[in-house]
Amino acid sequence: MRGSTPFIGTALAAGALAVGALVFAPAAAAVTPGTAQAGYDCGTWGAGTATLAATQSGTSATITLTSAVTTPVAVGRDTINATLTFARAGGGTVKFTGKRNPALPAGGAVKIGPLAGTVAPGMSLNSYFAGPALTMNIFGFPVSCDAVTSQTPGPFVFS
Repeated sequence: MRGSTPFIGTALAAGALAVGALVFAPAAAAVTPGTAQAGYDCGTWGAGTATLAATQSGTSATITLTSAVTTPVAVGRDTINATLTFARAGGGTVKFTGKRNPALPAGGAVKIGPLAGTVAPGMSLNSYFAGPALTMNIFGFPVSCDAVTSQTPGPFVFS
């Protein structure tokens, strides 16, 4: 059994290195809060509260929007071109864009995303009020939505 002592020492050293690597590994990027709600008015398409879900991986981020606004007609998968604009704390805007949506039945809630955007550590994004916050192109028809409330529980802050 004497030959196993070096093996145990090697195993313990490897385990200590693995634990050390985990302790000093950079934390995964996270956005807080992960979800927020805001009110939008889309004119003749309707108005209501939307839920925004944010994710982050480094400087890449995505936003998925699920709205109380419904579509009057069925919409096929990945056919809505959308841009969601946020006001950046300190000035300026950040846009999330894409052509991603599930198939939506007539009368179904509009769901768009994930829409892609670029963020920086410490960036804080909230509802945009100086023009359309959400623009969509559905079957060639432009739809503009204005934000009518700030996000609750608060703005998205990216790490």
